[in-house]
Amino acid sequence: MNLNATLFVQLAVFFVLSWVTMKFIWPPLIAAIDERRKKIAEGLASAEKADKSLAEAKASATVVLKEAHAQASKIIEQANRRSNELVEEARGTAIAEGQRLIGAAREQVELDSNRARAELSQQVAAIAVSGASKLLGREIDAKTHADLLDKLALEIERG
Repeated sequence: MNLNATLFVQLAVFFVLSWVTMKFIWPPLIAAIDERRKKIAEGLASAEKADKSLAEAKASATVVLKEAHAQASKIIEQANRRSNELVEEARGTAIAEGQRLIGAAREQVELDSNRARAELSQQVAAIAVSGASKLLGREIDAKTHADLLDKLALEIERG
């Protein structure tokens, strides 16, 4: 009977321990395991969400970089076009200024030439009058002298 009593006590202790385990140990353990499982699931979901966000950010960055490259190319093209326009404008201005300077120089040469002709005409007339007065052996008065010089200058200018 000793064996039966020992078996009975062991069974009673087993059931009491099982009941205590099921009542007081198992529920918090299961709750902790469930909470841990829930945190792991949330972590995995967050990681998946972060991966999606990273992929979207990379795609967005790629689009922004393409737009920036396109805009930079457009700006460079506009700058090149504007620089060509400025060069052409400067070239046109330089040509116009050169033409103006050449025209002014021609006018100045013409004025200097006319002035030199007039002075030469007066000198030739003075020499002619001086020579004529020596030939005639008398001095011509100043008014007559001036008239002769003017007439001679006109004849020289005409050719």
